[in-house]
Amino acid sequence: MAHELAGINVALIGGDARELVLIKELVRLGAEVKAVGFPSLPEIQGCILTGDPVEAVRGAQVLILPVPGADAQGNIRAVLTGQTYNLGEGWVREVAASTPVLVGVARPVLKEVAARYGWRLIETAEMDEMAILNSVPTAEGAIMLAIQEMPITLHGSQAFVLGLGRTGLTLAHMLAGIGAKVTVVDRGAADRARAVALGWRAISFEELPHYIGEAQVVFNTVPALVLTPAALSHTLPECLIIDLAAAPGGTDFAAAQMLGRKAILASGLPGKVAPKTAGEILACLYPRLILESLGRS
Repeated sequence: MAHELAGINVALIGGDARELVLIKELVRLGAEVKAVGFPSLPEIQGCILTGDPVEAVRGAQVLILPVPGADAQGNIRAVLTGQTYNLGEGWVREVAASTPVLVGVARPVLKEVAARYGWRLIETAEMDEMAILNSVPTAEGAIMLAIQEMPITLHGSQAFVLGLGRTGLTLAHMLAGIGAKVTVVDRGAADRARAVALGWRAISFEELPHYIGEAQVVFNTVPALVLTPAALSHTLPECLIIDLAAAPGGTDFAAAQMLGRKAILASGLPGKVAPKTAGEILACLYPRLILESLGRS
C-alpha cells in the first residue's frame, strides 16, 4: 500500500500550502514527483523542486494544477513563492496529449488549452468526497470572517444562507449550532422542506426581496448572480455579505459598493484558513484519481 504509486511520474505546477501536504503523501506512496513554484522545505523531501516548468512536466504521466486552476488570463499562481506560470508559455506544449490533468476548478481558458493539446481534465472541486469535506473549513472560515467583521454576535443574529448545497448545508448547521436565527434560500422545494424539518426558515429566491431586509449577515454559496442590485437595495445598511462562491461570486459587488454595503468575496477559504486539513483532503482523494486515470485502480 505504501508504494501504490511507485514509478508514476507526477508534475505539479504552482499551488499553496495544501499542495505541500499532497506532495508529501505522493512521495510516501512512491510517486516520482517534480514540482515548480515551491520553496525548499523539510515537509517535501523526496520531491524534485525546479524553477523550470518545462523540466517539471517533461515526461510526466500526471499533471496536478492548484485547486483554483488558472485565472481568466491563464495565470497559475504559486502562492508560496509569489511566482506565476501562464498557459501561454512553452511548458504547456511539453505536456503530452491524453495526460490526466487534476485541477479543482477549470475555467474557460484552461478548458480551451486542454482541448487544444488533448489533455484529460479531471475537475475535483465538485466531487462529493472533496466538496463535502471542504465544506467544513469553508464554513468555519466564513463564520470566522463574520465574527471579525460584525459588531454583534452571530448568536441571536439573523443569518441568511443562499444555496443549500454541500457548503450551504454545513454552514447552516454550524450557524444554528451557535444560536443564529437561520434562514436558508434555495430553488428546490425538497431542499427547502428538509431545511424546515431541521428547524430553519426556508424561502425561495423569488421570495428573497421580501425577507432579505431582516438579514444582518448574508452568506452566498451560489455561483450565479443572485444578489442583484434589486435584492441588495432591500438589505439593511449594516448588513454584511460574505460570498463563498467561486470568483466572480454571486454578488453584484459594484452595486453593493454604491449602496454602501460591505461585501466580501471569500472564495477558496479551505486553503487559506485550514491548509493542512484541506491538503489532507487532497492527499486522500488524489492518489486514487491518479490510479484510476492511468487505468491502474
